[in-house]
Amino acid sequence: MKILYGIQGTGNGHLSRCHTMAHALSQHDVDIDYLISGRDVSDLFDMDVFGDYQWRRGLSFVTENGRVRKGKTVFQNDWRQLWQDVRSLPVKDYDLVITDYEPVTAWAAKKAGIRCIGLGRQYAFQEPELFSRLSWWQQQLISSFAPCSDPVGMHWFTTGNTVPPVVRPEESNGGGLMQRVVVYLPFEDPRHIIDQLQPLDNYEFSIFHPKLTRQSLGHIECYSPSRDKFSAHFSKASAVLSNAGFETSCEALSQGKSLAVKPLTGQFEQTWNARLLAEQSLASVLRRIDTCAIDQWLTEREAQRLYWPNVAEALAQWIAAGATRPIADLSTELWSRNEKTAV
Repeated sequence: MKILYGIQGTGNGHLSRCHTMAHALSQHDVDIDYLISGRDVSDLFDMDVFGDYQWRRGLSFVTENGRVRKGKTVFQNDWRQLWQDVRSLPVKDYDLVITDYEPVTAWAAKKAGIRCIGLGRQYAFQEPELFSRLSWWQQQLISSFAPCSDPVGMHWFTTGNTVPPVVRPEESNGGGLMQRVVVYLPFEDPRHIIDQLQPLDNYEFSIFHPKLTRQSLGHIECYSPSRDKFSAHFSKASAVLSNAGFETSCEALSQGKSLAVKPLTGQFEQTWNARLLAEQSLASVLRRIDTCAIDQWLTEREAQRLYWPNVAEALAQWIAAGATRPIADLSTELWSRNEKTAV
């Protein structure tokens, strides 16, 4: 079976999840080509697992200082190039298209009438329980940005036919030192983050940010994004402060880390992620990045730990077998092994 796998490159969460899926799929007899869009090639890292991947410009949000700039997003995306890429992509050469909210592969498959599995976080919002809570324009966006014929959404807890998150098996060991905190706020101003963490010298912070380079500032260590370095620091920390992306929160919850999220203003998925995490008492939600709010969270923090099975392997087996088993059956089986415990 020949598969085209589209990956939304705007966030590291998409790439991290697909990185894990690519490793799992490599153990099966499938022929996969990967296509990545939404981020300049020069800004991609740790891409070896995707082999000789294809790249398209795609679509991405324009952000400034922790906020989506909707006007700039509309005008700075190259819509003509998007549709040229959709029309020229040879999807009929493939038996199946998989998209992790990647629009070029999704729309090319739709136009060609090729089966397309939507595999990722955003597709959970197509489940009736979540879809009904969205505003009209949010419903339109979630349905049309990267459409698919078979949505397989991922969620922290059972909802409809969703499946649990994909996390690396080695990211389930727990542990961490009480004073160690990992900070991943790629959409915020890094200088502001450092300024607000500076007074909290009773903690040790590891900040990962695309606008930072390696630098030591006493109790604050700065790093550019790196999958391996991030994982190493993550495992040693007891608390995680991040934007409200899905994958980082999954990694924190799978390891029993205290979690605080500051949603990217104007990005509805992150707004809903934060709300849903708070409703289940899985994370604290910060409305702004400031010293007092962070200190209060670290002082009062509580941690939850969620145990998920090896979802990547289960999905890889399902895909390699032709993805013919009803996703509802796979969903029921995977959620039956899910647990939530206090740490």
